[in-house]
Order: sequence, then structure tokens, then C-alpha cells
Amino acid sequence: MMESTVSLIANVALALSFVVGLIFGIIQVRVAARDRRERLTLETLRNFQTRDFAELLYKYRATKIPATGEEFETFPAEDQIIFIQLSQEMESLGMLVAEKYIDLDLVDKTLGSFVTSAWEKYEPMFLDMRRKLPDPFLGDEIVDHVDDAGTRKVILAIEDDQ
Repeated sequence: MMESTVSLIANVALALSFVVGLIFGIIQVRVAARDRRERLTLETLRNFQTRDFAELLYKYRATKIPATGEEFETFPAEDQIIFIQLSQEMESLGMLVAEKYIDLDLVDKTLGSFVTSAWEKYEPMFLDMRRKLPDPFLGDEIVDHVDDAGTRKVILAIEDDQ
């Protein structure tokens, strides 16, 4: 009788320690995921607050965006590089928001309407280039953060090639 009581207590203690360990592990995984997200958010903020990004913004605002891929190719190499880099930054930002690695509010607070206005200016060129290049996903993911009702959301700007 005494052996079965001790055995029962040992089994309950073992089960409880397993449950506590499992709960602790789940909490640790969630904390680690939150910490990774915070680090990525801070790094993203730092990337958009650099002199290099300020130069990209200036060049974007000071230059007429071409409407076609052919017109784009007539630009000097340095201007092409700047526009390619800016489009890559915006696409990366769109992917990070779409995958919920960074918060959409962060994009609103740091860049405001720049993301949507940039896409509106780039869109004709990207659509033209998608039709003519073997890259149907060029500039595919862009953040559009206000719908008609003013509700924040992420839209993957996947356009028909028709």
C-alpha cells in the first residue's frame, strides 16, 4: 500500500514537472519570437532613417518616374540603380508587413503616405516591365495601407498582366 502511494505521488510529480516544463517552453518560444520581431522593427527603423535612404527619397521626388521599361533604360546608370534600390526597399517592406514581421503602424509612422505615392508613380513602369520581361512578379508586393473606408490593411499589389 505504501509503495503504491509513493509510486502514485512520483508519477503525479513527474506529470506536473512535464506540464510545467512544457508551459515554460511555450512561453520562452513566444518571448523569443517577440524579441526577434522587436529587433527587426528597430533595424527596419534604422534603415529608413539613414542618409542613404534620404538620398533615395530626394532622387525619387526630384526625378520624373518613367512610364515604360524602355524609357527607364534611357536613364543614366546611377539613376537606374537608385530607382531599383528604392523599389527593392519598398518591396522588402511590403513583404515584411505582409508576413507580419513588422507592424503596419510602424510603416505609417515612419513613411506616411510615401509608400502608396511611390507605388502609384512606379506602377505604370512595373506593369510595362512585367509584360515585357520574363519576370511576372517584378515589384509584386507593395504596401497600400489605407482602403476606401480608411481602415488600415495590407494589400499585396498583384496586378493582372492583361
